[in-house]
Amino acid sequence: MRYSLLDRSRTRADHSEQAALGHSLERAVLAEQLGYHRFWVAEHHTVPGIASGSPAVLLAAIGQRTSRIRLGSGGVMLPNHRPLVVAEQFLMLEALTPGRVDLGLGRSLGFTAPVREALGRTEATHEQFAAEVAEVREYLEGTAALTSRPVAATPPPLHLLATGAGLATAASLGLGVVLGGPALLGDRIGERLAEYRRAFRPHHGSTPRVMLALDLLVADTDAEARELALPEVWAMVRSRETGAFPPLESAEAIHARVLSARERARIERGLAASWAGSEATLRERVGRLVETTGADEILASGSTTDRDALAESDRRVAALLG
Repeated sequence: MRYSLLDRSRTRADHSEQAALGHSLERAVLAEQLGYHRFWVAEHHTVPGIASGSPAVLLAAIGQRTSRIRLGSGGVMLPNHRPLVVAEQFLMLEALTPGRVDLGLGRSLGFTAPVREALGRTEATHEQFAAEVAEVREYLEGTAALTSRPVAATPPPLHLLATGAGLATAASLGLGVVLGGPALLGDRIGERLAEYRRAFRPHHGSTPRVMLALDLLVADTDAEARELALPEVWAMVRSRETGAFPPLESAEAIHARVLSARERARIERGLAASWAGSEATLRERVGRLVETTGADEILASGSTTDRDALAESDRRVAALLG
């Protein structure tokens, strides 16, 4: 079982947004030392709680601080970009860090209507999205009518963030999939992945691959791990109340708030759905999910306010999965 790390460059209430990017660089260096297979970053635009809107730029900086770990995007949101530009960016990364680059593609648009308007793109149909993914691959492989540069001896592999009809799209194009969030909670997840594998059409010898993105946080006890998960859960609760996804607050600051009954209920539901716990608890939970899905890789994506506690959790996740 391969284990990898996704970092969203989460901002914290007591740090600048520039510091959040520095924290991502430091986390990537530690991830390489701990033996993680990949370090991926995300794309979010004008979100107060996330500092990274340009995965390619951040990955270029991380590539200069690391030497072995694979680098990729979880993911580049293709409807926001032209396929040629995405291919050029990741071919450039491949040239700068040979043999270490992945390209994860997703469908999500901007967080709000004004962001989507500023990006100048609209929702793509399943067919349009599949066509643009195929176009990116043609540029990467050098089979398009135009030659994107720099030309790569081995093009970066593609992965698809499988939301909605993403599994069917990935199967038709012969791509590996990344599943996370609500997609993992449904009763039919095993059945849906079985269908993905049955429908898979190999591309140049590719095989079905399933990566699970889990917000893993590990501590001595389940209660301590829940405290680590609380800042992220609270940010999600606040986003539903205000429409803005905020920086992470400390657990102490959250406990000091006067919360409504609805907010408390949402926090409890969020904590119950989180992948936070002791080693023993998570070994059992993750094991059951891997058995159900036949996953090839875990993409750990936990975050919390306390950076020392997060680094210790990353160490424990590596030990648990490795």
